[in-house]
Amino acid sequence: MVHEHILARNEGAVRVVTIARPDKKNAFTNAMYAALTEQLVLADGDPSVRVVLLEGSGGCFTAGNDLRDFMASPPTGEASPVFRFLLQLVDLAKPLVVAVDGAAIGIGTTLLLHADYVVVSREARLQMPFVSLGLCPEGASSVLLPRVAGQARASEWLMLAEPIDVERAREAGLVNAVVPKEELAAFAMARATALAARPAGSVQLAKKLLRDPHRAEIKAALSREGACFIERLGSREAAEALQAFFVRKR
Repeated sequence: MVHEHILARNEGAVRVVTIARPDKKNAFTNAMYAALTEQLVLADGDPSVRVVLLEGSGGCFTAGNDLRDFMASPPTGEASPVFRFLLQLVDLAKPLVVAVDGAAIGIGTTLLLHADYVVVSREARLQMPFVSLGLCPEGASSVLLPRVAGQARASEWLMLAEPIDVERAREAGLVNAVVPKEELAAFAMARATALAARPAGSVQLAKKLLRDPHRAEIKAALSREGACFIERLGSREAAEALQAFFVRKR
């Protein structure tokens, strides 16, 4: 699938996948989720690719879901594009490096929990505003975030839904490194290249051994959260919060 907002190129053994919709802060549409999922599948099946590097364009990672597109075609179950994308993240065999500049909102933050190495710029803004929109956590964040950052931080970040300071995110283990904006691309590529230089079979086996004990639990969390998310979409709280969001965006 060729998509104008999901670009891919190879740099040696690194497949660089770029979210390229800067005029909309790289907000995801259903079609973009489908294209991104396909890129991950293709990378996993290509023996010349050893590492996937995911980045945003235009000084932004992603503002999360394009809410107009999202509400026009909301998720209805596990066959929905966003759910298929999350499942592919869980099952990705090859290491995933993520480079974050600017906004990483909603799924832009929760997908980091599935990455193997995350580097962010000092200007990055992480936030999971689900509760503010009358919704609920997604991306298995209800399970993974307490495991990574501890119950106290997970409760704060998911329930208050406020922006997360990048140094706090690093201290909590949500990200590996914080670098100046101008160094982000080179730093991320250097980490991806270092991973690609290791024996590919050993790297993938290490990832498998790290992930397998929790894979079923994570998929169960995705299903549980997804059902709650769909239910919340039909709630009065979500309708009022989303209406207020659209009014602010006029």
